[in-house]
Amino acid sequence: MAQLERLRVYPVKGLDGIDLEAATVLEGGTLEFDREFALFDSDDEVLNGKRTDEVHDLRTDFDPASYELAIDPPASRRRRFDLASEREACARWLGEFFDEDLELRRDRSTGYVDRREMGPSVVSTATLETVASWFDELTVDGVRRRLRANVEVSGVPPFWEDRFVGEHAPTFEIGGVTFEGVTPCGRCVVPQRDPDTGEPLPDFRRRFIRKREETFPEWADRSAFDHFYTGMLIARVPDADRGRRLRIGDAISTNT
Repeated sequence: MAQLERLRVYPVKGLDGIDLEAATVLEGGTLEFDREFALFDSDDEVLNGKRTDEVHDLRTDFDPASYELAIDPPASRRRRFDLASEREACARWLGEFFDEDLELRRDRSTGYVDRREMGPSVVSTATLETVASWFDELTVDGVRRRLRANVEVSGVPPFWEDRFVGEHAPTFEIGGVTFEGVTPCGRCVVPQRDPDTGEPLPDFRRRFIRKREETFPEWADRSAFDHFYTGMLIARVPDADRGRRLRIGDAISTNT
């Protein structure tokens, strides 16, 4: 049976994600806590993994109940910051770590997702397993951490998410919440890197593209894909379903 297997959000854009048992769809169409905070430099540019591989040197955890961000830097003691009241202190510490003048901003309505007019990212467990099988060096959880999806669906075939883009594409529901496919997610440099060390995997992009083209599902609309360096769906939740809650184990159905 197709069901919601995992919910993962990234409270501070560019840093580690956390798993949730349930999450509300915000008024902006994204998931609560997802990229709610982001670091901006003095040129008003966001600091994330696309910009610097130094983000991989930090391990972080976030408690949604207390808004405490725990940071484990390399070869140093754990630091803790209450992001409800200590954002400036946290920004100073992170600014020293990244050697930049940084501001930690907060957006509780949409978050600082890359595509703010869209919504959650979706991938199937079978997709993660298939991509991991293409590389001797990778595990399923390693691929999961590289692709950084919000919503993971089990009980469906690999690249199930590809069917929801293109002309006449269907929609799907998770626990009664409708998801409309908007675009395949073109990948950046981040999936090529080890999420713990930041070291790039040689030939990742070329092999990924070759295998993606070889295994592209016959039931997907190829014209909806500009290239094969894609993995994951960017979806949209209609206005009428915003404010509703997703829970692990919710059943998934396709609306044809």
